[in-house]
Order: sequence, then C-alpha cells, then structure tokens
Amino acid sequence: MSGRLYIVPTPVGNLGDMTPRAVETLQAVDLVLCEDTRTSGVLLRHFGITTPTASHHKYNEHDTSARVVARLLGGEDIALVSDAGTPGISDPGFMLVREARAAGIDVETLPGPTALIPALVNSGLPCDRFTFEGFLPPKKGRRTRLEELSVEPRTFVIYESPLRLASTLKELADSCGGMRRAAVCREISKMHDTTHTGSLSELAEYFASNQARGEIVIVVEGVAGSAPKRIHRNKYRDSSENED
Repeated sequence: MSGRLYIVPTPVGNLGDMTPRAVETLQAVDLVLCEDTRTSGVLLRHFGITTPTASHHKYNEHDTSARVVARLLGGEDIALVSDAGTPGISDPGFMLVREARAAGIDVETLPGPTALIPALVNSGLPCDRFTFEGFLPPKKGRRTRLEELSVEPRTFVIYESPLRLASTLKELADSCGGMRRAAVCREISKMHDTTHTGSLSELAEYFASNQARGEIVIVVEGVAGSAPKRIHRNKYRDSSENED
C-alpha cells in the first residue's frame, strides 16, 4: 500500500501561526522534505519534532521527485515544507505533487499560512476577485508582463525583494499609471508588520527614500479602480515591541 504525501504550510513569521495539525503531521510522517534543512530545523526543534529531514528545493527537485515518489510507493508517508508559507506558492512543490498524483499517490494539503492572503485583505483594495503573480520575471518577459498587468481588471498581488521594491514600484507606476492605488505589506505577522497604502507614484517616491527590509508583498488595484488616497502607514505591534 502506498504512503501519502502531505503538503504542510509553515509560519511566514510568527511561530504561533503553526497549527496543531501541522505539528502532528510532521511528527507522524517518516520523512520531512525541506526547502532548506537549516531553516526548517529551527522550526522543527522549536516544536520538538525529531522526524528525519532531507532537502527538496528548486535546484534539485527534478532529480529528487522520482526518488521521493518511489519511497511513497514503498509505503512511506512524507511531508513537504518550504522555508515559510505554503509549498507550491512561489516555492517548490508543484512538480512533486504532479508526479505523486500521476503515480496514483494520495496527496493531502493542509490549510495554513501564506503571505498573499493577509496582504490582500489588509490592503483595503477589492479582494472579491484577484490574481496572484508571484515574482515578476527579472528580465526576459518583464516588460510584456507589466503591460498585461496594466489592463488587468482585478486586484493583483506581487512578491518582491526589498532591494528591488522601489524600482518595481516605479515600473508599475510607469506601466499602470502613477495614480493607481496600491499597498506595500512587509514582514507579515512579524514584529515589524507594516502596511503602506497610497498611489503607485507616492509609494515609489516613499520607498526610493526609505529602504525597505524583510519580506515584501505588493498589492495593486485593477484598472477599473477608484481614485487614489493619500499615503498611509499602518503598523501592527504589541505594546511591548519596539519600532524598527
């Protein structure tokens, strides 16, 4: 009898977001596949999880997927985690799930943390219909993708690095129009969880002078959205925490 592949989301920042079911699953399986065993090792030790681990990341998933499927067919239960959030969402996972299902293996994805949904809801922009873009192409196809997004009627969500944030906001302002409303969310669920809202031009100007740090999510309204509002900074923290 074949084993089962579990896709297990892990916190994007606050370890309190780890669900009891996720902990129980990682304790019960025969192997935990990690995007980075060092990063996941911190999480596993925190929750007292001693299950053996192995690497499964974007640089080796073509080679490891077949071996993992073979172990699953041999009866082992295996879990996949990424460094943070839900595997498969801008992280390794899709290929392994595809190969497992092709082999007739049961796949179970646990609900849990991902950065895009908190950012989308927190932005104040319409979230009844949206599209997730992940990271934009760094070079080839980037201009074409920006042109396509400029006429996207739905709110769209982009992941970005802090070093490229200001330039990406400028590109979005140039392609979508500087008056388009947007939000920049960073460090979701962490101590310095911060959301800035305003027009793309305002946000581009602000972050050109204020270097962002941490994990970044950009949310932009669709082409049919309303007029921009003044830039606003909303910081969430406990009274015991210090601002950065």
